[in-house]
Amino acid sequence: MTTLTYTSLEDITKIHQRARDAFLSGKTKSIAFRKEQISQVGYLLKDNEQRIKDALKLDLGRHEIETEFFDFAAVYIGVRTAYDNVESWAKLQRAEFNLNFFAMSPKLKAEPKGVALLVSPFNVPVYLTLSPLVSAIAGGNAVVIKPSEQTPAYSALLAELVPQYLDNDLYHVVNGGPQEMTKVLELRWDHIFYVGNGRVGRIIAEAAAKHLTPLTLELGGKNPVVLDPKCDLQLAARRILWGRFSNTGQICLCPEYVLVPRDFQDTLVEAMKEVYHSFYPEGPEKSDSLSRIVSQAHAARVKRLIDETKGTIVLGGQADVESRFVAPTIVRDVKGDDPLMQDEIFGPVLAIVPVDSIDEAIAFINARDTPLAVYVFSQDKAFKNKVFENTRSGAAVANETVITAGIPGLPMGGVGGSGYGYYGGKHAFDEFTHLRVSIDNPGWVDKVAFGFRYPPYKPTKLIAMLSPSLPPRVGKTPNAATKRWAFWLAVVLVGAASALLTVPGSGLLSSRSKL
Repeated sequence: MTTLTYTSLEDITKIHQRARDAFLSGKTKSIAFRKEQISQVGYLLKDNEQRIKDALKLDLGRHEIETEFFDFAAVYIGVRTAYDNVESWAKLQRAEFNLNFFAMSPKLKAEPKGVALLVSPFNVPVYLTLSPLVSAIAGGNAVVIKPSEQTPAYSALLAELVPQYLDNDLYHVVNGGPQEMTKVLELRWDHIFYVGNGRVGRIIAEAAAKHLTPLTLELGGKNPVVLDPKCDLQLAARRILWGRFSNTGQICLCPEYVLVPRDFQDTLVEAMKEVYHSFYPEGPEKSDSLSRIVSQAHAARVKRLIDETKGTIVLGGQADVESRFVAPTIVRDVKGDDPLMQDEIFGPVLAIVPVDSIDEAIAFINARDTPLAVYVFSQDKAFKNKVFENTRSGAAVANETVITAGIPGLPMGGVGGSGYGYYGGKHAFDEFTHLRVSIDNPGWVDKVAFGFRYPPYKPTKLIAMLSPSLPPRVGKTPNAATKRWAFWLAVVLVGAASALLTVPGSGLLSSRSKL
């Protein structure tokens, strides 16, 4: 196991001040500078792919294919998207036209929040560090990264590479455990981005509240699958088990449990057995396609859940805490009060919960914290709609699991107990910026329209002209006066156009007379 050098408490304070001073220097206002740094994030990854794969093999026992798919691909997409679009994202925008206020030239512009803190997790550490880093850079922020101490090889490598590729004053890495994290949270940040569990999320939110610091929190949760017995069963079994067992179940979007019709449970289990043996033909212990749990403590926690379940283990169940191995496990006949259903498992254990109807499945989901995703496997549009329209979640996904986080244009984020805020593409840029509005009001506007606001006040109808008419009352037809205004406005415009066309020496008639 790699030994990770922790940042001293004194240096944490110095790093924070250095980042703030660098931000206040105005260096990040340059879009060209931001693009250079975004590009450098991409090459930090590209130039060191094998070193990062090796680090994650040490930390997570992970196969290179999973690292390339879950970590690398989405970062490259994010780098390219931000590099190509940051100029338009940060461009000064005109407000929508309003006849009463257009003379004031109302505009808005996305400006950086300041110094951002990124607290990244252990499970998909490259993506969940570099992706928000790219977004924060695109937004013009200085950034301090606090990676997980549970992935020491990767976190040490990140601390080595960031100063080699990025501006040394603006972008920093702080390594450490609870003591260092406590020190970090004592400082004032302009935005905090955190991915992890709800317990730590509440601690971070409480610390942020002391400084009124805005947050992006992605907290995972227990993501359900609702299975239609008429679905493509082989496809469903393959994609559910892939989603549950990838990265040894240590993905916030992993399906946690399957709600299946009671009389279809046996059929589903048989289909899953077939897929399971195709995934691990020599058994999961010998498979190089199965990652390891991040730590012995987490492995012991998952093992305890397996040991305590009242359901029936139909596949897997073995665990070796010392080697951080937990076999992919399927448990049937799981009830709502089972230990497997209390908290997010974050391990390779799939619970199968039999229900008597789709309505019972929906009620089961709604009785728990709002999940990050609700999955449905069905070819029936009405079935899918019924589940999605009667539940809440960060994502509503049909006939697939997990991969929505990497699809360009789709923000990643939760609601309620699964967190708030977004990351990915333009949505993440919006998280790390605020809209600064502006007007420039010429003096003549007071003479034409806004002079009434100065004392001494006098009766005026100009205030009423600033407000649009209300929509019709419930049960009433649209106001006839609104139609009359539209009619008379059209008459005036037509009349004005006619006058211009018929004045000698001007307009279209004048142009034709010269032909």
